[in-house]
Amino acid sequence: MAVVSATEQISYTDLYARWERGNWSATEIDFSADREQWQTRFGAFERRAALFNYSLFFHGEDAVADTLTPYIDAAPLPEQKYFLTTQQVDEARHAVFFKRFMHEVAGVGDGTMAGGLAAIQPQLTWGFRKVFERLDQMADELRRDRSKPRLAAAIALYHLIVEATLAQSGQHFITGYLEQRDMLPGFYGGMRNVELDEQRHIGFGVRLLYDLNREDPDCREAVEELLREVLPWALAVFVPPGWDERYVGAFGFELLDIYELGIGSLDSKLRAAGMPLEQMRLPLPSGQTPRERAAYGIALLRAGYLGEKLRKPATDRETLRLLFDGVEGLVDHRHAPARPVTLEWQFRDAEPWHLRIDNGRTRALPGAVDGGADLTFHCTVEDWVDVAAGRVDPRVAMLRGRLRPRGSLRLLARMPKLLS
Repeated sequence: MAVVSATEQISYTDLYARWERGNWSATEIDFSADREQWQTRFGAFERRAALFNYSLFFHGEDAVADTLTPYIDAAPLPEQKYFLTTQQVDEARHAVFFKRFMHEVAGVGDGTMAGGLAAIQPQLTWGFRKVFERLDQMADELRRDRSKPRLAAAIALYHLIVEATLAQSGQHFITGYLEQRDMLPGFYGGMRNVELDEQRHIGFGVRLLYDLNREDPDCREAVEELLREVLPWALAVFVPPGWDERYVGAFGFELLDIYELGIGSLDSKLRAAGMPLEQMRLPLPSGQTPRERAAYGIALLRAGYLGEKLRKPATDRETLRLLFDGVEGLVDHRHAPARPVTLEWQFRDAEPWHLRIDNGRTRALPGAVDGGADLTFHCTVEDWVDVAAGRVDPRVAMLRGRLRPRGSLRLLARMPKLLS
């Protein structure tokens, strides 16, 4: 007797039926107790921190409602299209819910959707803007290309990154402290409804990604490529203003807790979709727990290796080890030469590092290579970080003399595919 996986037990028809049973009204929520508690039970800084967190949700819900139409058009089956139309209704309802709370309780905006969205613009983080700019771009790509690999990448971005990694962890954080404090009953009830809707959306995304992956082997690589592009931005979404961790600590959490929830959620959803995280070529050290991966990501952000460029990156050996641990995970051995090769970085502002690629094995170590490397890059740490973080095109960096390669031109030509 064939064993049916937990993912295969998710039915598009059942997901639609759950939507019908779970309908709720954003316009009927009573915020009268919330208005009083917002002023009396939240301190001034807590209100500022809460507005920062809630603003990300408000803008996010409006953005995802706007981008769903090409997903409906690209879905292969009518049952999938029908569910996605329910999701678009959900996202619009979520945006109305947040707009009402922000205006009627927090006094943000003029009561219109446009006014509320304009009022929260200063709250949006660099990482948030980058992720949602990519979501807009993805919608345009999906209009032009409805292939299964493109749809798989789009589902990975929308349902696994935006919803499962970012929204779900943020919702857990918010409902957690509201429940502990027994406050903002209208907002708490609305957030619980939003959570239930998002769980349904994520379940759909996992099932569709699972089906697409089985039907077209190119879907896995499309998802992997998308994750390599977007994960560095997603890690920066929750960075608080000025790295002031009181924006989270004021409510009894650590930033590490939220990151752990997000990375753990992404890991479990990819596994359920048949694409385990550890089998993907990503800038992540192997064998780490979600909490260790979360700490690794935060360390890269703090070091200036990822996220918005606000200062020069760290150049000490211990922190550079973090950078090159990620480089190890990016090597695509399908494009490596048949013989062992060594890449070397001769930094002008730090000790050199080298990367040995040998028959499917990769190891990065500090120090120069005895006898010389096959390909050496002369640059500063800042120059290499700008290239590695996607801030500067490597070709532009070479033309401007910021990145000076010396050695095998054939190996240099392989670099875009070998280390991307």
